[in-house]
Amino acid sequence: MTRKLYDLDSHRRDFSATVLRCDPDGERYAVVLDQTVFFPEGGGQYADTGSLGGVNVLDVQERDDIIIHYTDAELPPGTEVDGTINYKERFSKMQQHTGEHIVSGIVHRTFGYDNVGFHLGQELVTMDFNGTFTPEQLQQVEYEANEAVVRNLPIVVIYPSREELDQLDYRSKKELTGQVRIVEIPGYDVCACCAPHVKLTGEVGIIRLIDAVKYKGGTRLTMVCGFRALKDYRMKEDNVRE
Repeated sequence: MTRKLYDLDSHRRDFSATVLRCDPDGERYAVVLDQTVFFPEGGGQYADTGSLGGVNVLDVQERDDIIIHYTDAELPPGTEVDGTINYKERFSKMQQHTGEHIVSGIVHRTFGYDNVGFHLGQELVTMDFNGTFTPEQLQQVEYEANEAVVRNLPIVVIYPSREELDQLDYRSKKELTGQVRIVEIPGYDVCACCAPHVKLTGEVGIIRLIDAVKYKGGTRLTMVCGFRALKDYRMKEDNVRE
């Protein structure tokens, strides 16, 4: 089992670890460490990238509680290596993912709809809900989501026992086994989630719903948060000026 340092501090950028295994994998190498800050692909979010022992980390996956770092060069087992994630990319993903929790929590509380699909891409975030909205309802969701940002609420992460979990009202897209990680935004959302999030809602920045289309009998919302929202605004402003 790989120790997940990103669970202890989502803002941590670098670390040291021991290489336990390094196996050839086509043109890449599959590296297993005793601990890591790299978040593997999961929960609708793509993996962290960065460097490890002076080589590039191209992808990260988790298999049976073992986190595999795919690198572009070999790292000998038994050696101590320093690792650094692409923190700008990580922080952007945390802004988007926390924003998704806020929006999904508001939608669930207000309309009773479930988030049945989530994808965090390089540019945009999409959320699939099993219900439809009017334009006015979406404006209200967006406004309330930004109110949550302004309140600068703490993001609470807990690991409840099975008995505690049975008494907890939380969102989850699938049946869960083993230890469940719960991410709570007080007053807005309680959700099972494995991904890193910001520590305070104020770090999310502006939350902007930029598109809504009918999808599989429900609605697919497209969203950007924080610096991605700023980039989107600047691009659209430039288009208007032209």
